[in-house]
Amino acid sequence: MAQLASSIQEYGAWRDSLASSIHQLRRWMESGQLLEADAARRLDVALDRLGEDKLVIAFVAEFSRGKSELINAIFFADYGRRILPSAAGRTTMCPTELMYDESLPPCIRALPIETRARLGSTSDFKKSAAEWRVFPVDTDSPDGMLKAFRLVADTVSVPLDEARMYGLYDPDDPDQKLAIGADGLIEISRWRHAVINFPHPLLKQGLVILDTPGLNAIGTEPELTLSLVPSAHAVLFVLAADTGVTKSDMEVWRHIVGDGGSANHIAVLNKIDGLWDALKSEAEVYAEVAKQVVSVSHTLDLPEGRVFPVSAQKGLVAKVTGDARLLGASRLPNLESALVDLLVPAKRRIVREQSVAVLDRISGEVRQQLGTRERGLIEQLYELRALQGKNQSSIERMLMRAQAEQRDFEDNVRKIVAARVVLSRLAQQAYANLRLEALRGRVYETRERMRKSRLTPQFFGAVKDFFASLRELLRTSNTKLLEIEQMVLGVQRKFAEDLGWSLSPPMPFSLDTYIAELERAEAAYKTHFGALAVLTRDKWALIERFFDTVVSKSREIFSSAERDTEAWIRSLLPPMELQVREQRMQLNKRADSVAKIRDAQESLDERIGQLEAALEDVQHKIEELRALSAKARAVAQREPVPARAAPVATG
Repeated sequence: MAQLASSIQEYGAWRDSLASSIHQLRRWMESGQLLEADAARRLDVALDRLGEDKLVIAFVAEFSRGKSELINAIFFADYGRRILPSAAGRTTMCPTELMYDESLPPCIRALPIETRARLGSTSDFKKSAAEWRVFPVDTDSPDGMLKAFRLVADTVSVPLDEARMYGLYDPDDPDQKLAIGADGLIEISRWRHAVINFPHPLLKQGLVILDTPGLNAIGTEPELTLSLVPSAHAVLFVLAADTGVTKSDMEVWRHIVGDGGSANHIAVLNKIDGLWDALKSEAEVYAEVAKQVVSVSHTLDLPEGRVFPVSAQKGLVAKVTGDARLLGASRLPNLESALVDLLVPAKRRIVREQSVAVLDRISGEVRQQLGTRERGLIEQLYELRALQGKNQSSIERMLMRAQAEQRDFEDNVRKIVAARVVLSRLAQQAYANLRLEALRGRVYETRERMRKSRLTPQFFGAVKDFFASLRELLRTSNTKLLEIEQMVLGVQRKFAEDLGWSLSPPMPFSLDTYIAELERAEAAYKTHFGALAVLTRDKWALIERFFDTVVSKSREIFSSAERDTEAWIRSLLPPMELQVREQRMQLNKRADSVAKIRDAQESLDERIGQLEAALEDVQHKIEELRALSAKARAVAQREPVPARAAPVATG
């Protein structure tokens, strides 16, 4: 794990360094009274994003593919033994997240399976701590940790009606009928979801490991394919080398990939040690493994370079015992190298782009403010120096000119007041389609149509129209946002013509991202609730599952869209208003200065000295701003130092 650990730790150090440089810039702006409320909010959002940043790796597989052993081999070998339980059969029964939250003690939080009988997704229940059972974890004892982690494999036997109520039993599935015990009960997971809070060094750096337990969980918890797995930065799809891609593996693959593509997916062909044969040559074994790689690549439509044959069990043993030869034979280092290439650079690029955009924008706004101040001081100095040796009438004319410029400026400023009125009206029109009230109306209408539907086409027609109506809401708001952007650009152009201002155009923003996210939710719905499901399952159970997952995801999309739209709209006028305040202050000081000189309240030479000192201070601030911004940008642009071992490719 050394290479992967080094990469994640280096990323964590880079992220912390970037946050520190942004903090330094923020403190400097605040101390110089240069930080406006809107700019402070945007910087705080950027810092919060860095502080909460996560690197998510999802492990997805059917049962008995060695997924838990692979997690042990990659992340927990330093403990000298298995941490996650790994044995034949089902060892992980519920979706499990391994992460670290320093505000909580080491523990396992488990959501009881009974919550599936109520409306609400896992994300909804995460907001209520009272719903979860909490079990302490003794991190000083590997045995204690293993015992605690076995909780995720807990099961309970329940009557068929209860299992069906939870969506965990389908009477039309012949495989599930075979699982019914002699007592008429069926074994199900005790937990719906588990979160393991564990102070592992990589988890402390923001790594999150998502362990999903097979098609049963994928199929009955659509949130996995709607939110959790798609949000992962790397998805490891684990197969068994001796079987390749089975029918159930293919079902899982279709669920997790859907229409979203497989850009961040890696296929892991585990248990290659099952192909090792003392009666075959090393070349023959290698050829057999290579044949399986080609077959998996073709079946999953993945490049061969994204299919990694490994032996997680032998890799774990090799790391624990220090057997370099066995580690090479396990091919685990090859997979870890691929994770380094896939996981960190893409995440680093996203964080860099987000942070640099905020830095450049706010630094530019403050630079404009200081530039306006600098120009005002230079103009005052030029005028006052020109007064040296002049008579009183010249000073009077200059005062009249300064006062006239003040009046002309205030006439122009009224345009911002008018712009704010128009902006408020357009913003309300944009918000109207994004608020939950608008979504709630579509949900109610769809619920009624689904309830009354007697035929499958009617059922699917209601759902299709539901998604179409949500897309229309987002597109209508998008049109208003474009209208707002054009209005602001028009105001900026007018100020540029009348006052010579040079303002940065508004940051580009649209709701296209949320429309795409909604379309992914629709694709996931089609995967989970196909025509066969409508024909073979209880219709009302299906309706409840639909409203429990897809509608919950739609709420998240609309809430995020409204929040981000509001933040964008609020950021449009403050840069202009800042320029107004700065220029008004300079014009007032200019007129006041000339008036005092006219009234002999202040000597001309004394005032020129004050302005020269103020100009020197502003120019010093500009240089400090340039240096601090450049420092933060340099940290953001810094690339990691490559330090990797050559991949091992032994058979």
